[in-house]
Amino acid sequence: MSRRNAEGAASGATTAAVFGEVLRHFREAAGLTQAELARRIPCDRSHVARVEAGTRVPQDTFAKACDELLGTGGVLLRLWRRIDWYPQVEHPDWFQRRADMDAVAVAVRAYQERVVPGLLQTEQYARALFSPVTSGEEIDERVRARLSRQQRFLESGGPLLVAVLDESCLRNVVGSRSVMADQCAHLLEAGRRPNIRIQVAPAGRPGLDRPNASMSLIQLPDGHEWVYSESLDRGHFSDDPALYARHAQTYDVLRADALSAPESADLISDLSKGYGDHGHARAERGDLDKEQLQRLQRRRLRRGGPRIHGHRPRS
Repeated sequence: MSRRNAEGAASGATTAAVFGEVLRHFREAAGLTQAELARRIPCDRSHVARVEAGTRVPQDTFAKACDELLGTGGVLLRLWRRIDWYPQVEHPDWFQRRADMDAVAVAVRAYQERVVPGLLQTEQYARALFSPVTSGEEIDERVRARLSRQQRFLESGGPLLVAVLDESCLRNVVGSRSVMADQCAHLLEAGRRPNIRIQVAPAGRPGLDRPNASMSLIQLPDGHEWVYSESLDRGHFSDDPALYARHAQTYDVLRADALSAPESADLISDLSKGYGDHGHARAERGDLDKEQLQRLQRRRLRRGGPRIHGHRPRS
């Protein structure tokens, strides 16, 4: 659990613990052990045990599976959707400060290169990013931590999120072309929300003044403004007004010169179709290759079959 969750546990039950108690009630009423429920989901018994203890944040798919298996009438999924899971998630220590800011920010303006920003990633995209550096339960924890940051931005009335994506974010294939197709579709869906705007800085447009690295401009409820950027193993923060003003000006000029939100949506849509069409075309090529092989085999069988020799009529 996060430090905030641990602190909350000292003064009363956390929302994660409440969810766990409700799950335990329905499991025991169904006459199932933790191991039996885990086998039917399926997952590890330790995962069920930690969810019931309030030390593991479940995914919505877990809640839905438990509802179906335990015959709850959808109680667990409805409860899952009403809980603010953000404070319950364990974030890496170096990123905790940024996570805390995302939990209260009134506006985030981001510039990103090479990869889609975390606030807009799909689960499979995030998992593909983490898989080269970690595995097992740690991947699950990191993905949950990343997705938990998105929740308040994606719900109705969420804070402002403006993202200018270098075109490399869309061209750099993460995971697979299928993952990229889903990621592009998610960007299009997110960009239709009234509080989210997504623009693309195209690669072929000369004269764009791009920041030296990915960065975020974060506004907090008290009016405090922060510049955030990342290196390989840590986050960098600055609330120096002069530095913020300089980066904000660079960002605003870039945003004005980038593709508009509708133009960006058209580009993202074209790329999404391209990623999807590639998989479809590959399947069609596979079917065609299979059909051609079958035809070749049939011709060989005909050629290799017994020949019937008859007398040729004489002229």
